[in-house]
Amino acid sequence: MVNVDNSNPEFQTAVSFIQQTNTHLFLTGKAGTGKTTFLRYIKERGYKKMAIVAPTGVAAINAGGVTIHSFFQIPPGTFLPTSSHFELQEDRRIINKNSLLKHLRISGEKKEMFNELQLLVIDEISMVRADLLDAIDTVLRHVRRKPTVAFGGVQVLYIGDLFQLPPVVRPDEWRMLSEFYESPFFFDAEVIKQVRPVCLELKKVYRQKDDRFIRLLNSIRNNNCSIEDMESLHQYYQPSFIPPSDTHFITLTTHNEQANMINQRELLRLPSRAHSYPAIVSGDFPDNAYPAEQTLQLKEGAQIMFIKNDKGESRRYFNGKLGNIHSIEHDKLMVSFPGEVPLLELKKEKWQNIRYSYSQDTDRIEEEELGSFTQYPIRLAWAITIHKSQGLTFERAVIDAGAAFAPGQVYVALSRLTSLDGLVLKSRIHANCIQTDPRIHNFSRYEMPASELQEVLKGYQQEFLHDSLLDGFSLEKLIRLMQDHMNEYEHRKIPEKENCEMFSANLLASLKEMQEIAEKFKKQLQLILEKTSIGESEALNNRVAAATGFFILQTDEKLILPIKKQIEDLKIKKRVTSYVKELAALKRAFEKRRKQFENLRLMVASLHEATNEEEVFSYIEQLHQPIVIGNGPIEKKKKEKGESNLISLRMFKDGMNIPDIATARDMVTGTIEAHLASFISTGEIDVLELIDETKLKKILSLLDESPGLRSSELKEVLGEQFSYAEIRVAMQFSTLRTQNL
Repeated sequence: MVNVDNSNPEFQTAVSFIQQTNTHLFLTGKAGTGKTTFLRYIKERGYKKMAIVAPTGVAAINAGGVTIHSFFQIPPGTFLPTSSHFELQEDRRIINKNSLLKHLRISGEKKEMFNELQLLVIDEISMVRADLLDAIDTVLRHVRRKPTVAFGGVQVLYIGDLFQLPPVVRPDEWRMLSEFYESPFFFDAEVIKQVRPVCLELKKVYRQKDDRFIRLLNSIRNNNCSIEDMESLHQYYQPSFIPPSDTHFITLTTHNEQANMINQRELLRLPSRAHSYPAIVSGDFPDNAYPAEQTLQLKEGAQIMFIKNDKGESRRYFNGKLGNIHSIEHDKLMVSFPGEVPLLELKKEKWQNIRYSYSQDTDRIEEEELGSFTQYPIRLAWAITIHKSQGLTFERAVIDAGAAFAPGQVYVALSRLTSLDGLVLKSRIHANCIQTDPRIHNFSRYEMPASELQEVLKGYQQEFLHDSLLDGFSLEKLIRLMQDHMNEYEHRKIPEKENCEMFSANLLASLKEMQEIAEKFKKQLQLILEKTSIGESEALNNRVAAATGFFILQTDEKLILPIKKQIEDLKIKKRVTSYVKELAALKRAFEKRRKQFENLRLMVASLHEATNEEEVFSYIEQLHQPIVIGNGPIEKKKKEKGESNLISLRMFKDGMNIPDIATARDMVTGTIEAHLASFISTGEIDVLELIDETKLKKILSLLDESPGLRSSELKEVLGEQFSYAEIRVAMQFSTLRTQNL
């Protein structure tokens, strides 16, 4: 459980903005200031219905979320924030608002989840392009039916450091985007210009304690590097440095090829026997999101780095901690740390690929596991790329950043260290490699002084109080739910369809009548709120008590009781099971709304007892807590683990091909291929049923030559005639063949 650092005022203020306001927040900070810790805190302690997204698969897995593109169903390519018609010409990867929404296929369940969403967290925001953020805004406004409200009314928390790695945009893409955007950075998105987030920087540095080093990092970050700073930095330039064998130095490079070459060279130098450890991939887990090596090559004496935090009670390791493989006995790996005893027996860890969905049972947005990746939480660590070192901490590092090609790379590399004492520069760092984009500095100037920030927070808190009270009398969500229900009658095949349709039309009419009364009351309420404080007005308390009492009675008489009777009358009839489940879902939505009215009345009455601001917001947070209504007939039976794979196997054995199975099951072909591949090891599927023998031999030959190759590397060598599915099948067969030797 993550706790608030009471000595960190910025952390506490950020928590208040997320928990006690609905305003958008850009949370930034230098490396090592606790941005990841803040995200974990909000995930564990927050009460809002939230989802976490990130721009890449690996970033999403590490943040415990999903990718932006998969969550919002945004196709890859360039988004132009216009509805105007334009020629696609040869590039079909260009989309605008019309084409994005035209091809959007969102299920009823996902629509419900989007409409319940209260907080969207976008991690690694520095890598999110302006056009992608506008695409997110377009989808949310459309699905939530709030075309004039930024993000459809969802609060957005942006987390990241703009002084680190920037968004990737090709020259041909920028030629189009530059007509709409001043820069590719997220802060130049149209939606940001409409609703600018509050900027808050975490300032307490947890990673570095060396004041001299902190000042140097700030100079690099702020484009203020003097000649003296550069000279001070180059005191650590040692081009011929070779790390002593008894020290844990890691080399940070700019390119993957360099890091891989160093790791493989050092591994070969060790005299001990090599051992291979294949990852266990189950279900749907994209290979471009693998958080660790698919096949880990290890030897006794190898220098390794942990890529996950220890969840055990001892907390012996953390993300970025270095150690050595002390001994290997089959699958028993022992790790040593300098100056630490005893040895650590390494266990495999599981990473999840998830999907978000809204559960009426718990009134929460929940995570469903689609697939998992299980592997030892380590990687060879004589070298690593600067890009992959983001978020890690090292005591000693050899930095080879002379060929830095992206702004922020040098800063990222240096800021991984705890102090200058552990720094060695393999190559000279030129001034042009540490320049920060001036547009970042211009945006960063919007950060407010602490005193002004507190005043702004108070204003947004007051607004949140009022909105919480006014929203308590809104029935728009129920009306949208009923309208969606009515729209489905065209496709329903039920007895006495006309009578059922008339019943639902009467429910909708009752809701609209209640909404009309509610809107009139909200105008009266707004006038009272403008003249008085919530906790001090007896008139406000009396008016809210009377209004909630009225709406509770109306909800009972006009919504809940009629739908209960309708369900009872229909239960005895045939061909109505699905329809009755829909009615039961509506009934629970009505019951939830009734409970919200009750909570609202109790909250306003309780405010009289509040003695300070903290108590006031504790009551407000209680108002927003999930509302659990007893399980009804809509409860879904959870599939047994592996059941989905067996369904695909049965369909395949019945003679259906993979594309037909995917269509029938409303899944992508890659998922069906993964299902079937899992049965190669059991003998229920012959590998040659999924891949041509010639292709299989070609892939196996490459794997025999270079056992550590990943699927993406194999694809690069093999070319377009080999699919990723065929490569994965061959890799799984190779692993099985190795185990059986």
